[in-house]
Amino acid sequence: MERLVRCVFGLFLFAVGITLLIRAKLGAAPWDVFHTGVSELTGIGVGTVIVITGVVLLLLWIPLRVRPGLGTVLNAVLIGAFVDMMMPIVPDLDLLLPRVLMMLGGVVTIAIGSGFYIGAGLGPGPRDGLMTGLSGLRLAGRPISIRVARTSVEVAALAIGVALGGAIGVGTAVFALGIGPLVQLFLPPLTMPERSGLA
Repeated sequence: MERLVRCVFGLFLFAVGITLLIRAKLGAAPWDVFHTGVSELTGIGVGTVIVITGVVLLLLWIPLRVRPGLGTVLNAVLIGAFVDMMMPIVPDLDLLLPRVLMMLGGVVTIAIGSGFYIGAGLGPGPRDGLMTGLSGLRLAGRPISIRVARTSVEVAALAIGVALGGAIGVGTAVFALGIGPLVQLFLPPLTMPERSGLA
């Protein structure tokens, strides 16, 4: 039960961070550039786009033979639902300093949320599972590395999002440069010990 609570709490924090980044209007995370671009094009709420994208990515897991965990399904559904819940609550601001603080707070909040939900050990998110699934394939006879898979997926999502008019800016760069070190900082203390029989 503690793992489930920590996972859901982490997903909530993750969604709060996404909302802060979007509301700061200084550029979203690469995947959220894609989500905001699709939202702008279709008129569908960003959170709903996140859910739809997560479900589609889970379907892509099938040919890659990646097994989802409970946390995977919760990730696909809850982050988007929480974003739709938070968007009306987090205000749009005009002054630059509060927006910069929102952007920085969003990146840190996403990192802490990642620590909680990854540390719960209930399965990777749809986007991470796609990355690990692709890393098991071979290209021109050579296995695709996780680094190449991750970069390719992120760049593709970002490029499509930019083409659709997604929210790109300095916040996108701050997220790209800062999220790795921050998750590395928060993940160890938030990771629960492994337990036998748990995926």
